[in-house]
Amino acid sequence: MAYEIVMYSRFSPCPYVRSAKRVLERERIPYRELYIDEDPAAKQRVIEWTGFQSVPTIILAQPGEILPYEEPQPLASGASPKGVDRGTMITEPGEVQLENWLRRHGFMK
Repeated sequence: MAYEIVMYSRFSPCPYVRSAKRVLERERIPYRELYIDEDPAAKQRVIEWTGFQSVPTIILAQPGEILPYEEPQPLASGASPKGVDRGTMITEPGEVQLENWLRRHGFMK
């Protein structure tokens, strides 16, 4: 796979983080996790991308990188990022939304 999955998360995970981990682990898809509650720069990136401290924010990155390999599609001003497929990014997806995003990017069949 040319890209890797990076999940912006926090130590006290919400149901969406648990759900995302469940899907990724069930499908044996490797990912790196960055914690916004210990990394102020990661927290600021998530706020800039989503308008909130929304976790999980899952991106496709070049191996070893922490930014999307391509600028994610913009959100409408004030819009919720929840479950929105933005190309190289998805935030707070439900299981089916995450599975569809992973399929679209070749991580699942």
